[in-house]
Amino acid sequence: MKRTQQILLGVLALQIILSVVVFWPREVASVSGEPLFPDLAAEDVVALTIEDNTGEQIVLRKVDGAWVMPEAGDYPVQEAKITPVLEQLAALSAGSVVARTEASQIQLQVSDETFQRRVDFETATGETHTLYLGSAPRYTATHFRIGGEPETYLTSDLSVWDVNVAVSDWADTSYVSIDLATVTDVTLENANGTFTLVKDEDKWTLVDLQAGEAIEPTQTSAVVRAATSLSLKTPLGTSADPAYGLDAPGAVAIVTTDDGQTHTLAVAADPQDDGSYVVKSSDADYYVRVAGYTVTPLLDKAREDFLAEPATPEAEGPDAPTPTPAP
Repeated sequence: MKRTQQILLGVLALQIILSVVVFWPREVASVSGEPLFPDLAAEDVVALTIEDNTGEQIVLRKVDGAWVMPEAGDYPVQEAKITPVLEQLAALSAGSVVARTEASQIQLQVSDETFQRRVDFETATGETHTLYLGSAPRYTATHFRIGGEPETYLTSDLSVWDVNVAVSDWADTSYVSIDLATVTDVTLENANGTFTLVKDEDKWTLVDLQAGEAIEPTQTSAVVRAATSLSLKTPLGTSADPAYGLDAPGAVAIVTTDDGQTHTLAVAADPQDDGSYVVKSSDADYYVRVAGYTVTPLLDKAREDFLAEPATPEAEGPDAPTPTPAP
């Protein structure tokens, strides 16, 4: 019985060794360090579609010489963010091959079904290419594979983090940006009423504050911040859509600046499925979605929220504690 166990253990050890030999990524002799796309220049690329390992994707395209997001009403992409990626794509070389088997593609996360990023790009001549980015054996190196090819390479020229699918990685996400020093008043209208806030020395207060009332500055400041500074989550385009819910907004904030200009922000009454809200600023062409927490002060505040709790008077009467006489 003991002899049988020893044999079985030996067989198991051999299987483990064989598995390591077959699947462990290792440096394979490379044919050369030549560019994988020898005729490609950064300016030749006219479209990029990037997909991550959760199925989320973003589409970028060059239109009339400028990069935009065509699925978001041609929202502009910043040249400074996309140009380095295009240059990195054009510079990819075949200098370091680490594997050539389908099993290794899965393990290194560069297969057709298992990947960290899939990048499809198109050139001005109509050529299309697919690039899979996978695991990173060290901080400065990433596995990648060209679609339709068996070789998996290692590169330090391009990483998964260079090609994310978030809008913020490609575009300017500042949507409302009003210099607070120029603001004279903010009027908020929501389901709870209409409130006008003005600056009183170093805090924002209600214009109709009554005698005996005290303001809660953290609450008024929250409204002013939401009305003057917002970052977008997703651009939606320049055309109105009833589905946005802005025909009957849940809140409207009007900011007046010291030059006499007014800036209006409308916020949808109901959130989207992901908890974000659609908003539209009079200063912007685009309808956008913003994170819900950034606009809830505009939607939820009532007059009593702006007021500080009255101080609790000292206890009086027969149950009040008797003061200790001075010695």
